[in-house]
Amino acid sequence: MIDEKTKRMILEALNDEYKARAFYRLVIRRFGPIQPFVNIVEAEDTHARALEGLCARYGIPLPADDWDRALQPPASVLEACQAGVEGEIENIAMYDRFLKDTNIPDIRALFQRLQARSRDAHLPAFQRCMARSEGAGRGRPAS
Repeated sequence: MIDEKTKRMILEALNDEYKARAFYRLVIRRFGPIQPFVNIVEAEDTHARALEGLCARYGIPLPADDWDRALQPPASVLEACQAGVEGEIENIAMYDRFLKDTNIPDIRALFQRLQARSRDAHLPAFQRCMARSEGAGRGRPAS
């Protein structure tokens, strides 16, 4: 059994993954299968499933995933990349908060793993995306 605070952390993390996944899907619908969105959207789906597994293990009802209807598409690829950077920075900070407040081994391990993916893979990918998009705006082709 886990306390209410830990349940809220798991649900906040799951909603954050749902929101990111919905935004990246929206970017792909608007601009096509561009990098890094096509890879990271799959990662967000994997993260959501892992958190859903924690919900099942601890008897936490899953929240509604209605982010597809709640988000607006970005105006440009650069704006999408900037939103990706901001979202990953917020995600890393969220897990920092959570890791200070939980010592339950399986929950802590998942939070650490998800934070590491955001910090070590997703954030750098979106930073590269921004650099490519900014460069394309100065006469260099986007890659």
